Amino acid sequence: MKWSEFKDYLIGIAPETPLGRIVAIRAENNPDILKNFTKEQRHIRNEWRNRKAKAVTQTEMDNYLNMMKNYFIGLSGG
Repeated sequence: MKWSEFKDYLIGIAPETPLGRIVAIRAENNPDILKNFTKEQRHIRNEWRNRKAKAVTQTEMDNYLNMMKNYFIGLSGG
């Protein structure tokens, strides 16, 4: 199966399916909803975020930090 076909199938997954619930947990960013997550939901979300964080290369991290540094320098008028 080609990636594009697989993505098309994933887009149609209903939120009441097990995979749909996991995707919703991983993607949630609303602080009001996050504070009501169960221990298991927090575990699913944290595991996903940790895996994504480990995938960031040192170069990507350095570029982001330089961008933030320049942003704050610009805010301070420097």
